[in-house]
Amino acid sequence: MLHKVAIRHWFPVFSLVLAGLVTMGSTGTGFAGEPPTRLTEHPITIDATKLVPVSWWQVPGMTPSIWGSDPESLDAPKTSELRELRLKPGRYKFISFTFDFPFTVNLNGTLDFSKSLDQCVEGRGTQTLVVLCKRTYPHGGQPDAYYDRKPNNG
Repeated sequence: MLHKVAIRHWFPVFSLVLAGLVTMGSTGTGFAGEPPTRLTEHPITIDATKLVPVSWWQVPGMTPSIWGSDPESLDAPKTSELRELRLKPGRYKFISFTFDFPFTVNLNGTLDFSKSLDQCVEGRGTQTLVVLCKRTYPHGGQPDAYYDRKPNNG
């Protein structure tokens, strides 16, 4: 009998909470009118085909790791092929065995990266990241303000 009373008492509260969660999910907003957390994925092409000899690369969290123990069975993308990734706006990192750098996908789906990488990376303002170098040295440039930016600062 006590069990039935407890269920009858909590059922209206549970119903209201469930209705609130369904409403938040259908409007696409979070608590207290926060903006939607769903960001559009953009087709970003990674072109590392200029790198010779052929090797592997990765974008952590988006492609398989290059740090597997057996090179013959790696699932990571090869530098001999173009690869399209579906990336949401945010900060990412291109990693090869000899060269890595951060890049940003802006809200409009275009790429940005440090100007100090211009000798080895192309594609700023486009949706194709072209990696030209296996290494960035010798490099006489100075670090620029890109590395001090907060994510998604256009």
